[in-house]
Amino acid sequence: MTYEAPKERTMYYGKGDVWVFRSYAKPLTGVKVIPESSFSGRENVLFGMNIKVAVKGERFITSFTEGDNSLVVATDSMKNFILRHAADYKGATVEGFLEYASRAFLETYPQMTGVRMSAEQVPFEEIEVGNKSGIAASDLVFKYSHNESASAAFVLEREGDSINVAEHQSGVSNLRLIKVKGSSFSGFVRDEYTTLLETSDRPLFIFLNIHWKYTEIEDALDDTRGNYVDAEQIRDIAATVFHENNSPSIQSLIYHIGLRMLQNFSQLAEVSFESNNRTWETIVETVAEGPGSVFTEPRPPYGFQGFSMTRDDLTAAQRNEAQQAGRV
Repeated sequence: MTYEAPKERTMYYGKGDVWVFRSYAKPLTGVKVIPESSFSGRENVLFGMNIKVAVKGERFITSFTEGDNSLVVATDSMKNFILRHAADYKGATVEGFLEYASRAFLETYPQMTGVRMSAEQVPFEEIEVGNKSGIAASDLVFKYSHNESASAAFVLEREGDSINVAEHQSGVSNLRLIKVKGSSFSGFVRDEYTTLLETSDRPLFIFLNIHWKYTEIEDALDDTRGNYVDAEQIRDIAATVFHENNSPSIQSLIYHIGLRMLQNFSQLAEVSFESNNRTWETIVETVAEGPGSVFTEPRPPYGFQGFSMTRDDLTAAQRNEAQQAGRV
């Protein structure tokens, strides 16, 4: 029997945890101001990223089958390549840097046919300091934030003599929001397996990863076009919708967050969500004084949801709203 190699195989290698810290990058200015957020730009005094890169190419096969490293770019060299290119990057967005560095890989190494590069932005927040004039934000000292962070992923592939963006995604990761009241969960299937009680008012603690894709990729790369969507704005939209709505479920909540994103940003083609229910366990419903309760961390396991939306969903929601208004 003759062995036949698979027509499509998994074959890539790369480097993870490439920490990049660039001072005084180009300020981010091209954002649309929206009612849900005060974010209008970022000075980018500190521009930090944790990057992961993977490269592919059929010519790397001999490194697997024969131990031939003559075409292998060491992953340590990949790390240095990314760090050095951070000095030459003239843009203001994580997405722009990923596209720039990925394209440079393919232009430099012809044995590579594709590059996937992803990053989580390392957030640094302003900190206020005292001076002779009072209290003001320092332009020299910043604090490392352990809150949510912007994220992005790009795939670039060589097609003949051209290099094209095959996939792209922007996002905000590890967003954690707790609403102390004004959420419910009832009307679900009840059978012999059901022990969960229905509730009309519960504290709701959710973990969220939110992603979005642009109709025109240039809007993610070049903030001067005026269509860049920042992760802080998406975070603020999520918090606003959570605050405004008495949500009957997490599914309903993320749907309405998606609608608001699509309403505010016509340049977005698609939004998607990964959500976890981490609602606290109630220990004491009524405290000795005041309206409070006492909670503790929930026991595992936890529920989760995944959902994606396009502009067709917004159109359908607007049509339904118009029909409902016509009946009144």
